[in-house]
Amino acid sequence: MRELESQQEKHWEEREHIREELGAEPVDAEYGPSKKGSHDKRKEGGNRKRRRLLFLLLAGMVAAFLFLTYSPTGNEWLVRLAEATVQPAEEEQAAPETPVVEEPQPVEEEQEAAASEISATEEEPVNVYAATMTTQVKDSLADLPERVYVPNIIDGTVSIIDPKTFEIIDSYPVEQLPFHVTPSWDMTQLYVGNEESSTLTVVDPRTGRPSGTIEASFPYNLYYTPDGSKAIVVAERLQTIGIRDTETWELLGSVYIPWPGVDHLDFSADGSYFLASSEWSGVVSKVDVNKMELVDYVEVTGALPVDVKLSPDGEVFYVANQGSMGVSVIDPDTMEEIDFVPTGEGAHGLQISKDTKSMYVSNRMEGTISVMDLATREITDTWVTGGTPDMFQLSTDGRQLWVSGRYDGAVYVLDTETGELLATIYTGIQPHGIAYFPNAGRFSLGHNGVYR
Repeated sequence: MRELESQQEKHWEEREHIREELGAEPVDAEYGPSKKGSHDKRKEGGNRKRRRLLFLLLAGMVAAFLFLTYSPTGNEWLVRLAEATVQPAEEEQAAPETPVVEEPQPVEEEQEAAASEISATEEEPVNVYAATMTTQVKDSLADLPERVYVPNIIDGTVSIIDPKTFEIIDSYPVEQLPFHVTPSWDMTQLYVGNEESSTLTVVDPRTGRPSGTIEASFPYNLYYTPDGSKAIVVAERLQTIGIRDTETWELLGSVYIPWPGVDHLDFSADGSYFLASSEWSGVVSKVDVNKMELVDYVEVTGALPVDVKLSPDGEVFYVANQGSMGVSVIDPDTMEEIDFVPTGEGAHGLQISKDTKSMYVSNRMEGTISVMDLATREITDTWVTGGTPDMFQLSTDGRQLWVSGRYDGAVYVLDTETGELLATIYTGIQPHGIAYFPNAGRFSLGHNGVYR
């Protein structure tokens, strides 16, 4: 028995040695192959079955796709399947329609969309005088009492009138030949242009009294560019327009006008140029502000052009023409006189009405004021002042038109609704460029109070 067991054990050892050389799994002498090797074999067998099933499934799907795509029967199946899928949607469309509710847009997007729509369909027309149509002055000027400053040329004085009482409440000497009282661009000061003395008398509007003097060559008239960076000093006797820094009064450049009598001007809407009248030669010049040079000119009907005003829409310029007794209309792009409106003898000063629909024209040799409709360019009314009406100013509320009477030493006040003469106030010899201050507007373009 022992010999048999010994032989069996030797047989298993030889067998295992051979299996090891062949790389086979070890075998338990009592139970055969190890449990670990048996489990792996069973797992491998299961994996093979799953792979076969997956292969068969994929093959079936490929076959079905080919059948449905290329077989007539398959195509019919696809059509039926599509009809069955779409039918519920068609039935829903057949049901009563319900309103579509759009998702609310952000507030900013709504505002932008509204602004775009308005600008595209209801764009507001340009009005360069829009800021002057109010009856209120700037907050910085609200505490100032309203006064009318009257320069008396021959007397060399300034008279101050209270517009509420029509009485002269103050008067003081300045220097020789004061032609205009000019509000500064920011409306913090007033300047009296003493042409003969080549000086500007500085007046503090809070006290109404002189506070200093600035030197400037023969300042018949004084203006400011719309951006406030430059002061334009018109030296009529030199036929020269001096361009100065508004803070230092340093001379930046000058423009010589080859036609005698340059005296009044007005700026384009963007301030890039201005038109200036040459009274004694019948010419209106165009000057580039940035280049500081004469760029064009036009000869107007008759002669003696004086005051200049830009139309509210910024498209044309109006020029009062004493020689032709009316108003010339100038296209600034072509520099041509495109229209002429007869007004009266000695047409001299111009003033845009408070509502910017009309323009007042003083007929100095006739003693009247013409009211011109700016839309039709027709004279709608004529008011009588008598005397020699010259330069204009409107009251802050627009209800009164103040007019200097150059050769009869007086100031006239008219009601702008009725044209009634409310008062005649006698001042000094040859009152000219009067200023009603403070007044409505963002800034002053100078002269005797041209605001925008």
